[in-house]
Amino acid sequence: MDAKLVSILNSLNQVILGKEHPIKLALSCLLAQGHLLIEDLPGMGKTTLSHALANVLGLQYQRIQFTSDMLPADILGSSVYQKELQGAAGKFVFHQGPVFSQLVLADEINRATPKTQSALLEAMEERQISVDGQTYPLPSPFFVIATQNPLSQAGTFPLPESQLDRFLMRIELGYPAAVAERQLLEGKNRHARELSALLNLHELQQLQLSVRQVQASRALLDYIQRLLAATREHPSLRYGLSPRAALALLNSAKSWALLHDRQHVLPDDVQAVFLAVVEHRLIPAMQDQSAGVCQKILEDVSVL
Repeated sequence: MDAKLVSILNSLNQVILGKEHPIKLALSCLLAQGHLLIEDLPGMGKTTLSHALANVLGLQYQRIQFTSDMLPADILGSSVYQKELQGAAGKFVFHQGPVFSQLVLADEINRATPKTQSALLEAMEERQISVDGQTYPLPSPFFVIATQNPLSQAGTFPLPESQLDRFLMRIELGYPAAVAERQLLEGKNRHARELSALLNLHELQQLQLSVRQVQASRALLDYIQRLLAATREHPSLRYGLSPRAALALLNSAKSWALLHDRQHVLPDDVQAVFLAVVEHRLIPAMQDQSAGVCQKILEDVSVL
C-alpha cells in the first residue's frame, strides 16, 4: 500500500478505535469520489470520523447541523438585496451557504424535513447548485458525509430513495469491542482536531485518478452482472440494482483494490464493499424480508 495511505489509515484508527473495516470503507468511498452515509446511534463517533477524514485529507471542512426547522437557504445560501452604493443601482448579491466547502458534514440529515433534505440532491449529483435561476459551481473536490440516526428514534424523516442513491456507500460503526472501549476510557485515542493533513490537493487528485485506472477483467464484470441480476430477480426485493448502482459497485471495488496495493480488481474486493454499496439502495417487498437478503445474495452467487 502507498505509504501515504498507510499513514492516513493509521491516523484514523488512532481516533476511532477498533473500527478498521468501516474506516477503510470510508476512505475508499472518498477516493472513489463518492458521498458517504454513516448510520448509527448517537455517540458512536460518526461526526468524529468525518472531521478526522477532512483533516488527514487536507480538505476544507464545514459542518451543518440538520434540524426540523432548517430551510434549504440555510444550506445553499441566499440572495440579499444590496442597496445602491456610490451611485450604483441596488442589486441582489448571492451569499454562499455552508455547502460551499470541499467536505460537507450533513449531521443528523434525517432530522430535517424532506424539502430541506432535497436541497442537497443537485449538489451531490452535479457538484453545483441553482438559486434564483443562477447556477453556482461547488469547490473541487466536493464530498458530502451525512450522518443519520435510526428511523426508530423520535423526530426523524426517512431519506427518499433518490437521495439514498446519491450516496456511494452507507456504513455503520457500531459499539466498540471491550478492548477498544477500555482504551477510549483510558484516554488513549487521539482527537480529530489533532490530526494534520497528510495529503495535498494534487496528491488526492492523483489517488482518485489511480482508482479509475485500476483494471477489471471480463470475468470480474461477469461476476458483478450476476450479482446485479440476482437482486433484480430476488422475490424478497421490490426492485433490483440500477446501472448507476452497478457503476458504484465497480468503482468502490477499484478503490478497495487500490487500498490493498493492487492494480486489478478481485472478487474479494467486490465482496468487501458489496453490502456497504447496495443495502441502502434495495427496497424489500415486505418490511420483515429485508434482513440478510444482500448477504444471502453474496453467498449464493458463484464467482466462477
